[in-house]
Amino acid sequence: MFFVATVVFAIIHVIPGDPAAVMLGPSATEAQVAELRTRLGLDAPLLLQYVRFLVDAAQLDLGQSLFLNQSVAAALLSRTGVTLQLTLMAAALATCIGVPVGVFSALRRGSWLDQAVTGIAMTAASLPSFWIGLTLIEHLSVRLKMFPVAGYGAPDAGWAAHLHSLVLPAIAVGLPNMALILRLTRTAMLDVLDEDYVRTARAKGLSSASVVIKHAFRNARTAVLTVVGLTVITLIGGAIVTETVFGLPGVGNLIVSAVLRRDYPVIEGALLVISGIYVLINLATDLLYLVLDPRLRD
Repeated sequence: MFFVATVVFAIIHVIPGDPAAVMLGPSATEAQVAELRTRLGLDAPLLLQYVRFLVDAAQLDLGQSLFLNQSVAAALLSRTGVTLQLTLMAAALATCIGVPVGVFSALRRGSWLDQAVTGIAMTAASLPSFWIGLTLIEHLSVRLKMFPVAGYGAPDAGWAAHLHSLVLPAIAVGLPNMALILRLTRTAMLDVLDEDYVRTARAKGLSSASVVIKHAFRNARTAVLTVVGLTVITLIGGAIVTETVFGLPGVGNLIVSAVLRRDYPVIEGALLVISGIYVLINLATDLLYLVLDPRLRD
């Protein structure tokens, strides 16, 4: 997180653009821009601004947005719900399809079904989420009118309407990650299907379902958990682009708007929070290893 904070601070102060000039518009004079920079503390030496940022972040103070007239924490909190719902829907879609199909593909390895599934997965993994999103909008929203083109629904709309507006974004960001889960699940299953204990279980006359679920997948699930955890992390990053394409009022859209407006505190605070979420997800994944595989406790 310290590394992320340092790199983000350096990058946003190197790229062209002045928040004061953006706020005042092209008609502002140099004196007005300089006065606003002084008022916002942007004329202070970069090292001093960097130290202030780290000290405030260590005290859980992410600063004040230059454009939104609210704290960065409040801005992030008001948009977290949309991003969280989108991430969970996409993760559920990717996992519920990728894991079963990956297991099925491993059981039919070498067949035309296995080759077809692998080919489709490789194609899906190579498609950018924004292109998938635009294609879905064109066919399912514009032509068939099954889903809204953009937005999150009216503020007073029920949860069903909000979830309905997230279906296409969840597919757009979840499809490439579903392909990743599918391929790695297949690989993990192929590794354990050739183990002696699996052959022994089959020799004892156990049913195919029992062999696959209780013996093979039970020992492959640790590897599957790893890729699912990485997928959730990837989905958070993919939501930034997807929310922009679909006009969703989430954290990703907030970050893109902050970059365009050079809202330094929002950019720094948002990426610092996202890096913290990355760390927590990795930690949770490691702890789940101990639950799924007690042998790792020794």
